[in-house]
Amino acid sequence: MNQEVIDQQYMERAIALAERGRGYTSPNPLVGCVVVKDGKIIGEGWHKRYGEYHAERHALSDLTPEATTGATIYVTLEPCCHHGKQPPCVDLVIA
Repeated sequence: MNQEVIDQQYMERAIALAERGRGYTSPNPLVGCVVVKDGKIIGEGWHKRYGEYHAERHALSDLTPEATTGATIYVTLEPCCHHGKQPPCVDLVIA
């Protein structure tokens, strides 16, 4: 299987996760996140409710920095870079 097909499968999973937030996240968008390392999903998350943790924080919450070294993160929306009700997800993703 080529990398484009693999990437599409993980993005489809992230989109499916994002749908779980439907009806709860407004005015924020639906967002899903999948963390993959060595061909295995090691973390998943979605924005569950307005004002609560974002998808990236849920997906990474139980993972150590060592566990995510070399991993790929698939997110349905670019990670936020501003301080709002939650801290910037971009800082978490690049840490």
